[in-house]
Parts: sequence; C-alpha cells; structure tokens
Amino acid sequence: MRPALIGDIGGTNARLALVTPGGVTPHDIINLPCADYPGVIDAIQDYLERVGATGDNAPMEACLAFACPVHAERVKMTNNHWDFMKSDVQQTLNLSLFKVINDFTAQALGVPHVDTDNLVEVQAGVAQSHSTRLVIGPGTGLGVAGVFPGQHAWIPLPTEGGHVTFAPTDTTERALLDVFLQRYQRVSVERILCGQGLLELYQAHCALKEQTPSCTTPAEVTQAANQGDPTATATLLRFLKILGDVCGDATLTMGARGGVYLCGGILPRLLEWLPKSELRDSFVNKGRMGAYNADIPVWIVTHPWTGLLGAAEALHNEEVF
Repeated sequence: MRPALIGDIGGTNARLALVTPGGVTPHDIINLPCADYPGVIDAIQDYLERVGATGDNAPMEACLAFACPVHAERVKMTNNHWDFMKSDVQQTLNLSLFKVINDFTAQALGVPHVDTDNLVEVQAGVAQSHSTRLVIGPGTGLGVAGVFPGQHAWIPLPTEGGHVTFAPTDTTERALLDVFLQRYQRVSVERILCGQGLLELYQAHCALKEQTPSCTTPAEVTQAANQGDPTATATLLRFLKILGDVCGDATLTMGARGGVYLCGGILPRLLEWLPKSELRDSFVNKGRMGAYNADIPVWIVTHPWTGLLGAAEALHNEEVF
C-alpha cells in the first residue's frame, strides 16, 4: 500500500511526513526551510526523493495544511513567497486525492489524537464527551478553532476568533491599549497574543515606564524575564493574563464544554511561568459565568506535530473538503 503525503506548512518551515492511509501516525518527518525552495512542488519533490517515496512508492493521496487562506483555487502564502494553484500541484504530483486545509483546522483535528503524555494541565475539570473542544494558540498569529465529535468523524469549526477586538479589563491594560492605538487604528487580540505581539507588549510597557527598550525580539523578552528583568517579567505575566481572558471569552462563545487546548510554539516554552501567572484566574473570572468556566479542563498541548496529526485525520475525513 502506498503511503499518503501529509504536511503542515507555515511561513518559515514546511513539515512534511508520510502516513499509512487510514492511520494518523506520521513517519519520515522532515522539516524543510521554505526559503530554500521556489515553491511547494519543489519542496515536496525533494522530500519524496529524500525518503525514497518515488516511482511505484510515490504517494497518490495528500493533505497539506497551510498558514494562510485556502478556500480559493489559488493559494498564496501570507508570510513567504510560495504561490500555487491547487490543480497544478495535483497534476504535477499525479495525485488522485489532494486536500488543502488551513493550518489551524489541522491543529483542531489533531488535538483528539494527542496522547495525555503531551498535555500539560492548566486547570482540572470534567470534559463532556459530546461537546465542542476549543483549540486556541498564539504563534505567528493567534489561531482559534473548534472541533466537534460528529456521528462518524471529527468536525472542524474554523473561525477568525484571533481578530476580535481586544478588551482591556483594568487600568494597566487601558493604558497599554492607548500605546497600541498610537500605532494601530484598531487593536485585535492577535496584535498582542502572538510572537510579535509579545515584543510590542514589552515595548508598550517600556513606553509607560519611560524607559528605552533593551529587547528587540520576542525571544529576548522571554530571556530577559527568565533573568529577572522587571519590565520583561511584567510583560510575560500580562501576556499570559490576557491569554486567559481571551480563552475564557472564546470558551463561553463556543460553549466549549469538551475542554480547552492551548496550542502553538510559544506556550510550551513558558510552562514554568504558568503557576506565577493569572492565566487560570482570568480564564475563570467571568462574573456570573465563572462557575461555568471553572468546570472545564484546560491543557497546553506540547506535541510537536499536532498539525501533521490533523492533516492525517483530514485526509479521509468526509467532513473536511
């Protein structure tokens, strides 16, 4: 049986793998820098050569997840130069089945296949078996999606929830919002809850303190906080507190009684900060609905290939087109 091709492709890297049709366990995983290839076809052909999946062993089915809008025939990556027509990829690679999905749809579909060893508990609770699960995660942007257990397959619920308006909850956040409004006409939660947002949140803290920023990247902010810098520390704690606010609101909006899964590359690096932060408190601090959120389990997903698991799930999932 020929393997199927799956992929999780962001602005910087293309994570490609093979999977046995009908299975969800990826193998022969390789991470390819997108900048090294003219386009997606070139990257895939190089990958297939590397893993020996050519000729009679070449995949005839593929599902690729991209960090950009994928609803049209033409797919143009937001954060790199890749630009292609779906039909060109299918014909060039001689695929009988070719699915293209959004990267956070893949995250949502992958979550049900993540084992407990790759979940870090933020809040204990009881997940209702036949209820929506919220999947949310800060990375290059802020992805928000749901996944619902249908009668025959997992049903993804894609959203653009990362672009809702940021709502400050105290005087500090109102002051921080004023700083952001000097740069942007409108401030969405994604402006704050992403890698670049962490840096800009730090810069806003510096502006309020009338001090010159010493950090120039998100990684430097985290490093400075780990070394005890007070402004970087305040930034990191505020980032997590705001994330708790937003997750709590999204949970109420989606009725996510099946649990909340925090994904993305940022949070696994901040695990030691969780006990010091107000993430859980702000998740529950919803007035009359506080008890509703307090009963819902919340986890951070540390699995490195959740998007690949989701692409494998989507391959033969008839709810995903």
